[in-house]
This record gives sequence, structure tokens and C-alpha cells, in this order.
Amino acid sequence: MVAPPFNIVLVEPEIPPNTGSIARLCGATDTVLHLVKPLGFSTDDKHLKRAGLDYWQFVRIIYWDNLDKFLEEQPEKRLHFLSKKVNRLYTDASFKPGDFLIFGKETKGIPEKILHLYHDRCYTIPMSNPNIRSLNLAMSAGIVLYEAIRQQQISF
Repeated sequence: MVAPPFNIVLVEPEIPPNTGSIARLCGATDTVLHLVKPLGFSTDDKHLKRAGLDYWQFVRIIYWDNLDKFLEEQPEKRLHFLSKKVNRLYTDASFKPGDFLIFGKETKGIPEKILHLYHDRCYTIPMSNPNIRSLNLAMSAGIVLYEAIRQQQISF
């Protein structure tokens, strides 16, 4: 089996349609989806399944019991944390195949202690309108994943 070019990590996702859409994105790009528990829904949720439609068999999903366990098993230099709470642009990151694009839960994002610990590995997607709180999680995952793919000049 050839290793997929990238990994998307969702830390304690809460909204089934977001996870379903990201799973579909992962299937379309041969990206591994990592789901860090606790999940805010059942993976049998009808909304989750509907968002992924009939593509679930094409998605490799790895479940983690908690964020600490996930972080213990990954090389730090492969981790990229995405948050609205930092200023470094995601386009400033140098993505390599096998990297992990890590997104926090919809309501709280990545825990502050993690952002502080990995401050040099944190990035944001800029927004020009200060009245908009944040981008949708699935949209954010797509934006960053396709930047990583673009940097590697991967063609499908």
C-alpha cells in the first residue's frame, strides 16, 4: 500500500455534516482522516453518512482515544495546527507528504495549551471581515489540504 500524501486530523469534532464532508474530501484525495475522541456524535449518525454519501468505503479513518495519545505517536515536525487564534498564514507553511493538518472542534478550536506548546507549527486562514467569527470546518480543511497538494505539485 502506498502511503497517502497527507493526513487530516479532527480533534473532537462536533458537527456530523462537517465530518462527513471532510471524509468525502479525504476520499477524493486519498488523504487519511484521523478522528480524535471524544466525538460529538455517533459515526452511525445519519447526517454524517448523508454528507459522505456513498463514499465511505473509499476513506481510511483512524480513531484516536484522545489528543495526547495522537500527539505521542506522531513526529512533531509533521504536525501543522490550524486556528483562528494565531497570525501566521497557512500559505507560509511548508507542507510535505505525510504531514498532519490538525483542526480543532467547531466551538472551541484547538486547546490553548497545544497552541502554546506548538506555537511555531500553528497557522491560520485569513479573513477580511471581522464580523465573521470563523470559516466552516469542512471549508477550512479543503483550503489547507489543497494548498498542501499544490505545494507538492500532486496531480490526480
